[in-house]
Amino acid sequence: MQQAGALGHSAEAEHTSTGLNHRKLLMWAFLASDCLFFGSLIATYLVNRGRSLVGPYPHEVFSIPLTSYSAFLLLMSSLTMVLALAAVQRGNAKWGRVWLLATALLGIHFLANQGYEFNQFAHEGLTPRTNLFGASFFTLTGFHGAHVTLGVFWLTSIVVISLFRPHTISPKNSLNVEIAGLYWHFVDIVWIAIFTLVYLLQPAPPVGG
Repeated sequence: MQQAGALGHSAEAEHTSTGLNHRKLLMWAFLASDCLFFGSLIATYLVNRGRSLVGPYPHEVFSIPLTSYSAFLLLMSSLTMVLALAAVQRGNAKWGRVWLLATALLGIHFLANQGYEFNQFAHEGLTPRTNLFGASFFTLTGFHGAHVTLGVFWLTSIVVISLFRPHTISPKNSLNVEIAGLYWHFVDIVWIAIFTLVYLLQPAPPVGG
């Protein structure tokens, strides 16, 4: 345990002008820019969702139970991501891979739910070309889904590479998993914001709607 901790600490012992690892600092900078990106998409959605002249409208298509389940999946994936990093830092590569795969599978399940939801919306007449609500909604959730997809590929790649290069997820190189975890937790937090602002805080139905 002490040796693993020392190795994990050595991975962070990098002399930089900021005192932070360059890779971690770069990830934080990327996430900060992504906050602005998603902030603008969410703001655009909130502005446009009540201005559609034709339906379908949010209250006519949203399924709160389904999206609540999707939110639960991503919350659980954050837990498995934490367990994966803890296992790697302890030097337990086997369980590190298990928890990384569990995180990726939860992400895939989330994407499957999103695909089902999009398909249901299309059957009910809502597409990106239907109205302002549809255009801004699909843009926002579609970009988030793309981020989840990237995260799934990232986590899966770490697992596959570690099978041939075990040192990839050794305590000394735990930063590889930590940085992926930072990205994954960010994606989860963004979904909580989307779930709250888009699905739960819906505008009042239009008169006669």
